[in-house]
Amino acid sequence: MGAGPAGIYAADILDKSDADVTIDLFERMPAPFGLIRYGVAPDHPRIKGIVTALHKVLDKPNIRLLGNVDYGTDLKLDDLRQFYDAVIFSTGAMADRALDIPGIDLDGSYGAADFVSWYDGHPDVPRTWPLNATSVAVLGVGNVALDVARILAKTADELLSTDIPDNVYQGLKASPVTDVHVFGRRGPAQAKFTPLELRELDHSPNVEVIVYPEDIEFDEGSIAALRASKQIDMVVKTLQEWAIRDQGDRPKRLHLHFLHSPCEIVGEDGKVTGLRTERTELTGDGNVRGTGEFHVWDVQAVYRAVGYLSSHLPEIPFDHTTGTVPNQAGRVLDIDEEQVPGVYVTGWIKRGPVGLIGHTKGDAAETIASLLADAGNLTAPAVEDPDAILGFLTERGVPFTTWEGWGKLDAHEKALGVPHGRERVKVVERDEMTRISRS
Repeated sequence: MGAGPAGIYAADILDKSDADVTIDLFERMPAPFGLIRYGVAPDHPRIKGIVTALHKVLDKPNIRLLGNVDYGTDLKLDDLRQFYDAVIFSTGAMADRALDIPGIDLDGSYGAADFVSWYDGHPDVPRTWPLNATSVAVLGVGNVALDVARILAKTADELLSTDIPDNVYQGLKASPVTDVHVFGRRGPAQAKFTPLELRELDHSPNVEVIVYPEDIEFDEGSIAALRASKQIDMVVKTLQEWAIRDQGDRPKRLHLHFLHSPCEIVGEDGKVTGLRTERTELTGDGNVRGTGEFHVWDVQAVYRAVGYLSSHLPEIPFDHTTGTVPNQAGRVLDIDEEQVPGVYVTGWIKRGPVGLIGHTKGDAAETIASLLADAGNLTAPAVEDPDAILGFLTERGVPFTTWEGWGKLDAHEKALGVPHGRERVKVVERDEMTRISRS
């Protein structure tokens, strides 16, 4: 269940094994590729290039895509057990992790995941986004925080060469934002973004990236992290260079703040009017403590990018604290820590939303190894005909899509881009995606 990178990698590894197997990949969206299509910023074509490798997997004869099928609505676990020896859940994480500070529910306080879904043209979110702030705060210093900050700060015309839908272009074009402030509560050596993601901030001719010298502080834990990781060292060197350079005169500004812990979203008449942070100091081990020094920033919108969270799947055990399915090497465990027969997990629903897309391969390999080790003890499905599931979905009135259907939608989106010199223009509406795929 789930045709993003995690599910596709698992299918590929299983297909390459010695097992005599056919694989159906179910996907809630009418189109495959999950996070690549609906979680990666549109100005990241390098990452979107991973689709080429995933495409080759879905081209394999033993792997079948069944899209526009929602687990828990269109079918349940007992339904799947009728047709399959085993079920792997790879449903990812698309919700925002909560941040418990005063004012978090004010109008103008948003989750980064919701904003990402909007600018990536997710069919299940509204077509409009309230872009009326001139100054914006982004909480968090991971790659998603930088994506959100970059999309907010760039001009819409800079994104016109990407696959953004027209409604997103029009929304960003009307945005009055001039300043985007990114806040991290720890120091520069504890930032979670990658060197490449950081350097990309400075590529826009319209966005001035500003780092403050007083935020460049290190303790023993920071120095140890620098010595242990080439990536962290590269991030810090870039930040140090930016902190001492002269500011330019680009029309928009993206401010990177470290050692500022958000403690309250300030509001008036139910709307965001500011962000209150506490200055922190490093404690020697890379952690921080508050100093009692506070600052209120004049912002009219706040985006929290403090992590993704997976959603609870019907009939499947779930740890609401970690946002994962309890498992041992991918084998799903019940409340008594006993294995749930024939049910497995991989990807973020298994390990939490950590690591880059490449880390998903090793994760999938572990899960498939567990499944293959259990193969002799799996209960055979009641229905052996591999095409029976198609009749079941049709009888249920589920307008499922296929890999061949994706080829039609893919060609349609590319054709939409041709008159504008763009690789593609993404179709947003679910009904339209389904209609084109099933035509």
